[in-house]
Amino acid sequence: METKQILETIQMISEERLDIRTITMGISLFDCIDSDGQKARAKIYDKLTTSAKDLVKVADQIQAEYGIPIVNKRIAVTPIALIAAASHDDNYVAYAQTMERAAEALGVDLIGGFSALVQKGYQNGDRTLIDSIPEALNATSRVCSSVNVGSTRSGINMDAVAQMGRVVKDIAAVDPVNCMSLVVFANAVEDNPFMAGAFHGVGEADRVINVGISGPGVVKRALEQVKGEPIDVVSETIKKTAFKVTRMGQLVGNVAAERLGVPFGIVDLSLAPTPNEGDSVAEILEEIGLESVGAPGTTAALALLNDAVKKGGVMACEHVGGLSGAFIPVSEDAEMIRAVSKGNLNIEKLEAMTAVCSVGLDMIAVPGDTTAETISGMIADEAAIGVINNKTTAVRVIPATGKGVGEQIDFGGLFGTAPIMPVNTNSPKQFVERGGRIPAPIHSFKN
Repeated sequence: METKQILETIQMISEERLDIRTITMGISLFDCIDSDGQKARAKIYDKLTTSAKDLVKVADQIQAEYGIPIVNKRIAVTPIALIAAASHDDNYVAYAQTMERAAEALGVDLIGGFSALVQKGYQNGDRTLIDSIPEALNATSRVCSSVNVGSTRSGINMDAVAQMGRVVKDIAAVDPVNCMSLVVFANAVEDNPFMAGAFHGVGEADRVINVGISGPGVVKRALEQVKGEPIDVVSETIKKTAFKVTRMGQLVGNVAAERLGVPFGIVDLSLAPTPNEGDSVAEILEEIGLESVGAPGTTAALALLNDAVKKGGVMACEHVGGLSGAFIPVSEDAEMIRAVSKGNLNIEKLEAMTAVCSVGLDMIAVPGDTTAETISGMIADEAAIGVINNKTTAVRVIPATGKGVGEQIDFGGLFGTAPIMPVNTNSPKQFVERGGRIPAPIHSFKN
């Protein structure tokens, strides 16, 4: 690299909060399947603690050698609903506890894959896993769960949508904060390194290293240099910045994969904000020219940002994957929190924004008396956006038990604080209770 580029990268890290948000090892558990649940869990523990025994050590070495902050070390496993189904156990909480024990022994921050893929229907293990989610998340602190309820090829499983609304409420009844460990997807990807939605896809290698990189502050600082320039210049600036950031992610991923003796998977270049000042996606949108995120034009500015990030990432690395774009989690973005608190941003506008960003309604706190059917309706709306537009969408919503609009719920650390947002109180109960499956859209038939 030229001296100028090296200095630019050092500045990105020291002044603009550029970091590797996560190194995530994906691990297949198919060779752990056993009709005896206890034996299966013993195999899972052994596979995890053997495969990832050096993950944290290697990540720490890379951070020290290259001076690149690596915030999280994580593991993603094959969806447990597929692994546990052969055991005929009537509850899968013990599998979550096994994942928790392994994560604790390894020193990783989070472990994802307490998951089910039910976009077209349920197999034997799916209902058991979904029924186990509330108890599993309330009994663990590092386990993350996800359920895929729809896809462009399959449509939307409305029975699962209805069930997930009830699951979210059941988790919140014990501790609303644990809802942040559950995400409901449409078009979930198999190589996502970010939590809570990471799982190791069935088409992946036995083990793989995926890297999630972030840097909203870097993009904002770059845009400060092109104030008043045409939108074309804004797009090109974001693209060039994303290119530089992705190259750093590829370097870290390749080094980590080589030292761990596993294949390098993908770089996920997602602008993932934190509650820290200067690390905000909303501030990027405002730098583009909005008085406040939520103003008319917000969706267009976000579409521009998301597209330019993807283009820059693809130019920089032949293996870009995961979600790669811009995240808009309310509680994790300081400027977004301010916009909600001032009344400049509501759930309806956020839903419109999810049509053009990387995910969906993320880390949104709603009143504690929000019904399960209303949450299911929110999930169905997001799934429809994803299915029709052939993109990933997701819902991570937190009913703040005992609290109402205007109050806050604190998640701590990188997860921030969420102001409780008003929700349309008209009921979708009869729609949700119809059940069945919304058919796949006509444009899904491409063969």
